[in-house]
Amino acid sequence: MSSKKNLFSFLLPAIFCLACGHTTQKNTETVFEKNTSYELVKDWPQLPEGFVLGNPSGIGVDRNQNIFVFHRAYRKWVLPCPADSIITAPTILMLDRNCGKILSSWGQNLFIMPHGLKVDKDDNIWVTDVWLHQVFKFSHEGKLLMKLGKAHVPGNDPEHFNLPTDVAITPDGSFYVSDGYGNSRVVKFSAAGKYLFEWGKKGNGPGEFDTPHSINLDAQGNVYVADRENSRIQVFNPEGKYLKEWDNEKSDKVYALAFDKTKTNLVAVDYEINDTTPKGSDIFLFGSDLTKIKQFGKSGSYAGPVGRYHDVVMDDEESIYVGDILGNRIQKFRKLPSREASSK
Repeated sequence: MSSKKNLFSFLLPAIFCLACGHTTQKNTETVFEKNTSYELVKDWPQLPEGFVLGNPSGIGVDRNQNIFVFHRAYRKWVLPCPADSIITAPTILMLDRNCGKILSSWGQNLFIMPHGLKVDKDDNIWVTDVWLHQVFKFSHEGKLLMKLGKAHVPGNDPEHFNLPTDVAITPDGSFYVSDGYGNSRVVKFSAAGKYLFEWGKKGNGPGEFDTPHSINLDAQGNVYVADRENSRIQVFNPEGKYLKEWDNEKSDKVYALAFDKTKTNLVAVDYEINDTTPKGSDIFLFGSDLTKIKQFGKSGSYAGPVGRYHDVVMDDEESIYVGDILGNRIQKFRKLPSREASSK
C-alpha cells in the first residue's frame, strides 16, 4: 500500500503539469531587438473560485520555471502599521507558468506587510517584510533558514533595517538588501548573514537613493538598483562603486527590475500618476549596455487594464510576469515570434 501511495505522489505533479500544457522547451539565447513584441496572455493565472489575491508585491521564478508570488492577501497598505496583526492566510504562492494554476501555497501566520521576493540558484525563497523590518530566507517548501533584522524595530545599523524592500543573491550565497523606504542604502551580507559593508544615503546624486525599491545582479555581479523616487536605475560594481545610470526622464517612478536567464538583458517596470489619476505602468527592455530597446504598456498599444506594476520577472522562454498592485492581478506577457511580431 505504501509503495502505491509513493508512486502516486511521484506521478501526480507530472500528470498535473501535462494537464496545464507544461513544456520544458528552452530558448538558447535571449536577444532584445527593436521589433521585439509582446502580447498579454488572457485568462492567466487560473486561480480557484473565491480565492482572494491581495497586492502581489513580489514575484520570482524557480529553476523549474514555476512562478512564485508574494502577496498581501486581505492586508491593505495603511499607516501606521498594525504591528501585531499577522496575516493568517498563505502569502506565498507557486504557480504553473503555463496555465497559472496554484501548485502550492504557504507563508501564513508569518508576515505583516509582504514586499520583495527573490528565488536564488538553489531554489531558496527570499522575502522582505517592510513593517516587520526583516529579511527572510526559506527553503523551496517554506522551511525558515535565516532571518535578519529585529521584528518591529527599525534602525540604521548592521543589525536593523528600516522598511527593507528587496534582496539580490550572488552565486556564492552572499546577498545585498535594498533598505528601503525608511533608510536609503544598500547593505551586503555574507552567505551566513554577517554584515559586510553598505553604501548610499538620501539624495539624488550618484550613489544616493530616494527609495531603493528593487535590486538585482548582472552576469558580472554588478548591482542594479531601481531608485524609485529618483525615477532611475543606478548601476554599481560589486563593492558599491557607482558606474552609471539610466534616467526615466524625471517623470515615471522605476519600481522594479530583473534580468533574463543570461543575466545580461534587463527588464524593468515603472508607474506614473497624474495628480490622483493613475496613468499606469510601462515595461522596458534594455540591452547589456543599459540602452533602452523597447517600451510598451501605457505608452503603447497595450489594450489591458491600467496597472501599477510593483515587481517583474522573466522566465527562460522570455515571457514577462508582473505583479499589479492597483488591480490585484498578476499578468503574463508572451514574447511573439519574429514573424508574428513584424506583422503587428
